[in-house]
Amino acid sequence: MSVMLNIFSLICLNSALYPSSLFFAKLPEAYAFLNPIVDVMPVIPLFFFLLAFVWQAAIEANIVYQLY
Repeated sequence: MSVMLNIFSLICLNSALYPSSLFFAKLPEAYAFLNPIVDVMPVIPLFFFLLAFVWQAAIEANIVYQLY
């Protein structure tokens, strides 16, 4: 149990000392040309979330169209 607490406190201490290193990490030089793609990647799941609403609207419109 104390080992888990020590590991947890070490993680918390490191995250408190370097809070911005996770958000502003840099790619290695060999992959620097991929920076624009990497910047957009966190937004991609939101597109799938919005696609679910568009999908449901299309299905609903199809059902309503078939009724008339």
